[in-house]
Amino acid sequence: MILGFLASHGGSAARFLTQAAREGRLDATPVALASNNSGSPALAWAREAGLKAAHLSAAKYPDPDELDAAILAFLQEAGVDTLVLSGYMKALGPRVLSAYAGRLLNVHPSLLPRHGGRGMYGDRVHEAVLASGDTESGATVHLVTAGIDEGPILAQVRVPVLPGDTLPTLKARVQATEGELLLQALRSLV
Repeated sequence: MILGFLASHGGSAARFLTQAAREGRLDATPVALASNNSGSPALAWAREAGLKAAHLSAAKYPDPDELDAAILAFLQEAGVDTLVLSGYMKALGPRVLSAYAGRLLNVHPSLLPRHGGRGMYGDRVHEAVLASGDTESGATVHLVTAGIDEGPILAQVRVPVLPGDTLPTLKARVQATEGELLLQALRSLV
């Protein structure tokens, strides 16, 4: 498995999976990371980690089709056969979606389909869980399709919502499960 990543900020999933691969816990070779954010810590990390890295965004490619083509070309030139979204905050174009169909994964910080869809990302998800009174939350790894958070679910993990939970405490508990969940989902693809 030749792994590529798309990240907008810190790229925690990319970092976790790259370390797991280098430690022999995942039979994969991480090779590339692209970000839509030129100041993304994930880009700097990817370069330091020896991954091919690129800033690919609407700032460089205002036409969405050209951006989609540029992302696909970058990934294909690196030999990527499996793509992981690592906090990537932009919708993907049809070229990338088609080329990586069935091998394009995302981790979402809730038990999908609950608290998923347009506008449900990051802290907003945890806030919605707390506001709803749910007694459990968790993380979901799903295949990415054209619909936001609508692709087939590969793996889920549940965590309790504890009395007195706040956004930071719930977020930390959910995030602590995401790396291993992605690892499990990737292993299931092999």
